[in-house]
Parts: sequence; structure tokens; C-alpha cells
Amino acid sequence: MAYDRYIAICRPLHYGTLMGSRACVKMAAAAWTSGFLYALLHTGNTFSIPLCQGNTVDQFFCEIPQILKLSCSDSYLREFGVLVVSLCLVFGCFIFIVVSYVQIFTAVLRIPSEQGRHKAFSMCLPHLAVVSLFISTSFFVYLKPPFLSWPSLDLVVAVLYSVVPPAVNPLIYSMRNKELKDALKKLIQWVLCQH
Repeated sequence: MAYDRYIAICRPLHYGTLMGSRACVKMAAAAWTSGFLYALLHTGNTFSIPLCQGNTVDQFFCEIPQILKLSCSDSYLREFGVLVVSLCLVFGCFIFIVVSYVQIFTAVLRIPSEQGRHKAFSMCLPHLAVVSLFISTSFFVYLKPPFLSWPSLDLVVAVLYSVVPPAVNPLIYSMRNKELKDALKKLIQWVLCQH
């Protein structure tokens, strides 16, 4: 999404060429392949850990930190290895997003009209909001100290990063649609008038 926004704002005349079907297929294949390999790493690591504290997880999500609590072996080295790979992957994506958005915001601030800047910012901010929500809650789940681990808190945070971003994505990205904005305003006014 960051690359799409970068091309749309910084190189709009080349958008059709740079974001053609071939580029989209390559990006989708890269995302699917890296996601599959990352999931394979987690799956292999999880299945290689002996569980001796039963097989009941305190959540309806089968989160890796919850499974590691059931392990009877010392899995710090495995956790550290997975954490290093995860941080490298996340850091790489984060750097790509930051570099893209620095270039985008630099280009947007050079737009002479206020309306043009507003339109460009409204195109980028939803993506940043969803990514920020996902990254912040993911970091909290995987990097929080053990003394902050309560089953209810773990459940709420797991829902926040695995359910909320995909659920609000269509709403956030369609907020650029004027008809949807008008309908949402009417709904809010109607709800406020009912109370």
C-alpha cells in the first residue's frame, strides 16, 4: 500500500505503467511468499516444542505466546531466533513504509493548493492508521513483559491486532467516498437525535 500511495502521489503520470498488472502480481506474490515462509517458521518452531502443561489455551486464538506458556522445555533460544527473524522482517517493512511516506509527505507539502494537499493526505492517512494499529498492538503482544500477562488483556489485544484492522479496512479506505461520508454523518446525527 505504501508503494501504491507513493506512485499515485509522487509519480502520478507513470502510475499506469509502474502499477500495471505485472507489478501487482509481483507484489502480491512477494507478500504471499514472505507470509507463507514466516508462517512456516512459526509453525515449525511451535510444533517442535514439547508441551507438558496440557493443550488448553486460555484464548480462542491459538497465539504463539500462549502456546509457549504450555511448553515444558526451555525455549528461550527458539523464541529469540524467531524474535530476531520477526524483527528483521518488521524492521525492513517499517523502513520501506517510512521512506515511502517521507517522500510522499515531501511531495504533498510542495502541492500549491490546499485542496490538493488535503486530498493527498486523505489518501494516505487511512493506510497509516491501520498499519499503526496493527503494529502497535502486535508489538505489545509479542514484546510485553511477562508480568503484564493477564488472560483478558491478552485476549483484548489479540482481537485488536488480528480482527480489528481487517474489519475496519473497508470502512477506513472507503471514507474517501463522499456518499459514504454523507451517510455516516446522517447516521451519527440520527443516533444523537434518538438520545
